[in-house]
Amino acid sequence: MRIRMGIVALLTAFLGAAAPADTALTVMSFNVRYGTADDGPNSWDRRKDVLTRTIRQCAPDVLGTQECLDFQAKYIAAALPEYAWFGVGRERDGSGENVAIFYKKDTLVPEEKGQFWLSKAPETPGSKDWGSHSIRMVMWAKFQPKTGGSPFFYYNTHLDNGSEEARREGARLLADRIRHLPDGATAVVTGDFNDNAESSEPWHILTGEGMKDCWLAAANRIGPDVTWSAFQPPAKVSKSRIDWVLVRGSVKVESCETILYNEDGRYPSDHYPVCAKLILKN
Repeated sequence: MRIRMGIVALLTAFLGAAAPADTALTVMSFNVRYGTADDGPNSWDRRKDVLTRTIRQCAPDVLGTQECLDFQAKYIAAALPEYAWFGVGRERDGSGENVAIFYKKDTLVPEEKGQFWLSKAPETPGSKDWGSHSIRMVMWAKFQPKTGGSPFFYYNTHLDNGSEEARREGARLLADRIRHLPDGATAVVTGDFNDNAESSEPWHILTGEGMKDCWLAAANRIGPDVTWSAFQPPAKVSKSRIDWVLVRGSVKVESCETILYNEDGRYPSDHYPVCAKLILKN
Protein backbone atom coordinates (compact mmCIF):
# COMPACT_ATOMS: atom_id res chain seq x y z
CA MET A 1 0.00 0.00 0.00
CA ARG A 2 2.83 2.39 0.92
CA ILE A 3 4.58 1.66 -2.39
CA ARG A 4 1.36 2.24 -4.35
CA MET A 5 0.67 5.51 -2.55
CA GLY A 6 4.27 6.59 -3.16
CA ILE A 7 3.91 5.96 -6.89
CA VAL A 8 0.67 7.97 -6.96
CA ALA A 9 2.39 10.86 -5.15
CA LEU A 10 5.31 10.80 -7.58
CA LEU A 11 3.01 10.78 -10.60
CA THR A 12 0.97 13.63 -9.16
CA ALA A 13 4.11 15.67 -8.51
CA PHE A 14 5.46 14.94 -12.00
CA LEU A 15 2.22 15.87 -13.77
CA GLY A 16 1.91 19.01 -11.70
CA ALA A 17 5.47 20.03 -12.54
CA ALA A 18 4.91 19.28 -16.23
CA ALA A 19 1.91 21.59 -16.50
CA PRO A 20 3.01 24.88 -18.13
CA ALA A 21 2.81 27.98 -15.99
CA ASP A 22 0.85 31.05 -16.98
CA THR A 23 2.72 33.27 -19.43
CA ALA A 24 3.72 36.82 -18.53
CA LEU A 25 3.67 38.89 -21.70
CA THR A 26 4.50 42.57 -22.22
CA VAL A 27 2.96 44.07 -25.36
CA MET A 28 3.65 47.46 -26.93
CA SER A 29 1.90 49.42 -29.68
CA PHE A 30 3.98 52.20 -31.20
CA ASN A 31 3.34 54.47 -34.17
CA VAL A 32 6.95 55.41 -34.90
CA ARG A 33 6.12 58.19 -37.43
CA TYR A 34 7.45 57.50 -40.91
CA GLY A 35 11.10 58.38 -41.13
CA THR A 36 11.00 60.46 -44.33
CA ALA A 37 8.53 63.01 -42.92
CA ASP A 38 9.65 66.64 -42.99
CA ASP A 39 9.50 67.05 -39.23
CA GLY A 40 12.31 69.57 -38.79
CA PRO A 41 13.63 69.34 -35.22
CA ASN A 42 11.72 66.08 -34.78
CA SER A 43 13.16 64.37 -37.83
CA TRP A 44 14.03 60.67 -37.64
CA ASP A 45 17.77 61.21 -37.23
CA ARG A 46 17.18 63.46 -34.22
CA ARG A 47 14.79 61.15 -32.41
CA LYS A 48 15.73 57.60 -33.46
CA ASP A 49 17.84 56.92 -30.38
CA VAL A 50 15.17 58.34 -28.09
CA LEU A 51 12.77 55.95 -29.79
CA THR A 52 14.91 52.86 -29.25
CA ARG A 53 15.49 53.84 -25.62
CA THR A 54 11.71 54.20 -25.23
CA ILE A 55 11.27 50.63 -26.47
CA ARG A 56 14.01 49.40 -24.14
CA GLN A 57 12.28 51.09 -21.19
CA CYS A 58 9.11 49.06 -21.81
CA ALA A 59 11.05 45.93 -22.87
CA PRO A 60 8.08 44.37 -24.68
CA ASP A 61 8.07 40.72 -25.61
CA VAL A 62 6.17 41.72 -28.74
CA LEU A 63 5.96 45.16 -30.34
CA GLY A 64 3.56 46.26 -33.05
CA THR A 65 4.72 49.32 -34.99
CA GLN A 66 2.88 51.55 -37.40
CA GLU A 67 4.29 53.79 -40.17
CA CYS A 68 7.54 51.87 -39.97
CA LEU A 69 9.65 52.16 -43.11
CA ASP A 70 12.17 49.45 -43.93
CA PHE A 71 15.22 51.52 -42.90
CA GLN A 72 13.57 52.35 -39.59
CA ALA A 73 12.85 48.69 -38.85
CA LYS A 74 16.45 47.79 -39.63
CA TYR A 75 17.75 50.57 -37.37
CA ILE A 76 15.54 49.43 -34.47
CA ALA A 77 16.66 45.82 -34.92
CA ALA A 78 20.33 46.82 -35.01
CA ALA A 79 20.00 48.97 -31.88
CA LEU A 80 18.01 46.30 -30.05
CA PRO A 81 19.59 42.98 -31.11
CA GLU A 82 17.46 40.98 -28.70
CA TYR A 83 14.60 41.47 -31.19
CA ALA A 84 13.81 39.93 -34.55
CA TRP A 85 11.20 41.42 -36.84
CA PHE A 86 9.06 40.73 -39.89
CA GLY A 87 6.73 42.68 -42.14
CA VAL A 88 6.14 43.92 -45.65
CA GLY A 89 5.40 47.38 -46.99
CA ARG A 90 1.79 48.13 -47.79
CA GLU A 91 2.32 49.01 -51.47
CA ARG A 92 1.78 46.47 -54.24
CA ASP A 93 5.54 45.91 -54.63
CA GLY A 94 6.13 45.51 -50.89
CA SER A 95 7.55 49.00 -50.40
CA GLY A 96 6.19 51.81 -48.26
CA GLU A 97 4.92 51.99 -44.71
CA ASN A 98 4.91 48.78 -42.73
CA VAL A 99 3.08 47.56 -39.65
CA ALA A 100 6.19 45.60 -38.70
CA ILE A 101 6.14 43.24 -35.73
CA PHE A 102 9.17 42.87 -33.44
CA TYR A 103 9.52 40.07 -30.91
CA LYS A 104 12.08 38.95 -28.34
CA LYS A 105 13.99 36.03 -29.76
CA ASP A 106 14.56 34.43 -26.37
CA THR A 107 10.90 34.40 -25.33
CA LEU A 108 8.75 33.86 -28.45
CA VAL A 109 8.74 31.78 -31.62
CA PRO A 110 6.50 32.78 -34.56
CA GLU A 111 5.03 29.45 -35.68
CA GLU A 112 2.94 31.09 -38.40
CA LYS A 113 2.84 34.61 -39.81
CA GLY A 114 1.29 36.56 -42.64
CA GLN A 115 -0.53 39.68 -43.72
CA PHE A 116 -3.72 40.85 -45.34
CA TRP A 117 -4.93 44.13 -46.71
CA LEU A 118 -7.94 46.04 -45.43
CA SER A 119 -9.98 45.89 -48.62
CA LYS A 120 -12.59 43.80 -50.43
CA ALA A 121 -9.67 41.71 -51.74
CA PRO A 122 -7.59 41.25 -48.58
CA GLU A 123 -5.10 38.83 -50.12
CA THR A 124 -4.23 41.29 -52.92
CA PRO A 125 -1.15 43.38 -52.09
CA GLY A 126 -1.70 47.12 -52.35
CA SER A 127 -5.49 46.88 -52.51
CA LYS A 128 -7.78 49.42 -50.87
CA ASP A 129 -11.52 50.19 -50.78
CA TRP A 130 -14.23 52.15 -48.98
CA GLY A 131 -12.71 55.52 -49.86
CA SER A 132 -9.55 54.75 -47.91
CA HIS A 133 -7.09 57.64 -48.07
CA SER A 134 -4.13 55.23 -47.93
CA ILE A 135 -3.46 51.54 -48.40
CA ARG A 136 -3.99 49.81 -45.05
CA MET A 137 -3.09 46.33 -43.87
CA VAL A 138 -2.67 43.90 -40.97
CA MET A 139 0.40 41.86 -40.01
CA TRP A 140 -0.26 38.80 -37.87
CA ALA A 141 1.50 35.88 -36.26
CA LYS A 142 0.83 32.84 -34.15
CA PHE A 143 3.41 32.97 -31.36
CA GLN A 144 4.54 30.11 -29.17
CA PRO A 145 6.08 31.15 -25.83
CA LYS A 146 9.39 29.40 -25.21
CA THR A 147 8.28 28.74 -21.64
CA GLY A 148 5.90 26.13 -23.04
CA GLY A 149 2.71 28.09 -22.41
CA SER A 150 -0.22 28.13 -24.79
CA PRO A 151 0.24 29.86 -28.17
CA PHE A 152 -1.50 33.14 -28.94
CA PHE A 153 -2.45 35.02 -32.09
CA TYR A 154 -1.17 38.55 -32.56
CA TYR A 155 -2.49 41.19 -34.96
CA ASN A 156 -1.05 44.63 -35.65
CA THR A 157 -2.71 47.28 -37.82
CA HIS A 158 -3.13 50.94 -38.73
CA LEU A 159 -6.62 52.05 -39.76
CA ASP A 160 -7.17 54.83 -42.27
CA ASN A 161 -6.98 58.46 -41.22
CA GLY A 162 -9.17 59.82 -44.03
CA SER A 163 -12.25 57.63 -44.32
CA GLU A 164 -14.68 56.74 -41.56
CA GLU A 165 -16.12 54.00 -43.76
CA ALA A 166 -12.66 52.51 -44.32
CA ARG A 167 -12.00 52.44 -40.57
CA ARG A 168 -15.36 50.78 -39.92
CA GLU A 169 -15.00 48.16 -42.65
CA GLY A 170 -11.35 47.54 -41.79
CA ALA A 171 -12.35 46.85 -38.18
CA ARG A 172 -15.07 44.47 -39.40
CA LEU A 173 -12.59 42.57 -41.54
CA LEU A 174 -10.16 42.24 -38.63
CA ALA A 175 -12.99 41.20 -36.30
CA ASP A 176 -14.05 38.54 -38.79
CA ARG A 177 -10.53 37.06 -38.88
CA ILE A 178 -10.48 36.91 -35.09
CA ARG A 179 -13.97 35.38 -35.01
CA HIS A 180 -12.73 32.47 -37.10
CA LEU A 181 -9.84 31.57 -34.79
CA PRO A 182 -10.07 28.19 -33.07
CA ASP A 183 -12.38 28.06 -30.08
CA GLY A 184 -10.67 29.29 -26.95
CA ALA A 185 -7.73 30.83 -28.81
CA THR A 186 -6.08 33.83 -27.21
CA ALA A 187 -5.73 36.92 -29.41
CA VAL A 188 -3.86 40.19 -28.90
CA VAL A 189 -4.42 43.23 -31.15
CA THR A 190 -2.34 46.40 -31.32
CA GLY A 191 -2.69 49.38 -33.59
CA ASP A 192 -3.21 53.00 -34.42
CA PHE A 193 -6.94 53.04 -35.07
CA ASN A 194 -7.25 56.75 -35.90
CA ASP A 195 -10.45 56.79 -33.85
CA ASN A 196 -11.21 57.30 -30.21
CA ALA A 197 -11.62 54.32 -27.94
CA GLU A 198 -15.00 53.91 -26.22
CA SER A 199 -16.89 56.13 -28.66
CA SER A 200 -15.98 55.05 -32.21
CA GLU A 201 -17.45 52.35 -34.44
CA PRO A 202 -14.16 50.45 -34.83
CA TRP A 203 -13.82 50.18 -31.06
CA HIS A 204 -17.40 48.95 -30.66
CA ILE A 205 -17.00 46.48 -33.53
CA LEU A 206 -13.87 44.91 -32.05
CA THR A 207 -14.98 44.92 -28.43
CA GLY A 208 -18.33 43.53 -29.61
CA GLU A 209 -16.38 40.43 -30.69
CA GLY A 210 -15.31 39.78 -27.12
CA MET A 211 -12.10 41.82 -27.22
CA LYS A 212 -11.18 43.68 -24.04
CA ASP A 213 -9.58 47.11 -24.13
CA CYS A 214 -6.49 46.78 -21.93
CA TRP A 215 -6.72 50.39 -20.77
CA LEU A 216 -10.16 49.73 -19.30
CA ALA A 217 -9.44 46.20 -18.10
CA ALA A 218 -6.12 46.98 -16.41
CA ALA A 219 -5.76 46.62 -12.68
CA ASN A 220 -3.33 49.55 -12.87
CA ARG A 221 -3.49 52.42 -15.40
CA ILE A 222 -0.51 54.72 -15.80
CA GLY A 223 -0.36 57.98 -17.75
CA PRO A 224 -3.01 60.00 -19.58
CA ASP A 225 -5.82 58.61 -21.73
CA VAL A 226 -4.40 60.49 -24.73
CA THR A 227 -2.06 58.86 -27.25
CA TRP A 228 -1.43 61.41 -30.03
CA SER A 229 1.43 63.66 -28.99
CA ALA A 230 2.36 65.93 -31.92
CA PHE A 231 5.85 65.65 -30.36
CA GLN A 232 4.55 67.56 -27.33
CA PRO A 233 3.55 66.86 -23.71
CA PRO A 234 0.00 65.52 -23.35
CA ALA A 235 -2.81 67.97 -23.91
CA LYS A 236 -5.30 68.50 -21.12
CA VAL A 237 -8.06 66.48 -22.75
CA SER A 238 -9.51 63.14 -21.79
CA LYS A 239 -10.58 60.00 -23.63
CA SER A 240 -8.59 60.68 -26.75
CA ARG A 241 -6.96 57.28 -27.16
CA ILE A 242 -6.44 56.34 -30.80
CA ASP A 243 -3.76 53.70 -30.08
CA TRP A 244 -5.10 50.58 -28.40
CA VAL A 245 -4.10 47.18 -27.09
CA LEU A 246 -6.99 44.70 -27.16
CA VAL A 247 -7.10 41.10 -25.92
CA ARG A 248 -9.42 38.11 -26.20
CA GLY A 249 -9.36 34.91 -24.20
CA SER A 250 -8.10 33.95 -20.75
CA VAL A 251 -5.97 37.04 -20.23
CA LYS A 252 -5.41 39.07 -17.09
CA VAL A 253 -4.39 42.68 -17.71
CA GLU A 254 -2.06 43.70 -14.92
CA SER A 255 -1.28 47.19 -16.18
CA CYS A 256 -1.58 49.49 -19.17
CA GLU A 257 0.58 52.56 -19.61
CA THR A 258 0.66 55.53 -21.94
CA ILE A 259 4.41 56.05 -22.09
CA LEU A 260 5.53 59.69 -21.89
CA TYR A 261 9.26 59.04 -22.08
CA ASN A 262 11.19 61.95 -23.55
CA GLU A 263 14.67 63.38 -23.29
CA ASP A 264 14.83 67.09 -22.54
CA GLY A 265 11.46 67.56 -24.23
CA ARG A 266 12.30 65.49 -27.30
CA TYR A 267 9.65 62.83 -27.79
CA PRO A 268 10.30 59.67 -29.79
CA SER A 269 7.28 60.08 -32.08
CA ASP A 270 4.11 62.04 -32.69
CA HIS A 271 2.27 59.26 -30.82
CA TYR A 272 2.80 58.05 -27.28
CA PRO A 273 3.37 54.30 -27.27
CA VAL A 274 1.07 52.10 -25.21
CA CYS A 275 2.51 49.27 -23.10
CA ALA A 276 0.38 46.52 -21.52
CA LYS A 277 1.55 43.86 -19.10
CA LEU A 278 -0.50 40.69 -19.47
CA ILE A 279 -0.82 37.26 -17.93
CA LEU A 280 -1.94 34.62 -20.43
CA LYS A 281 -3.70 31.85 -18.53
CA ASN A 282 -2.84 28.29 -19.52
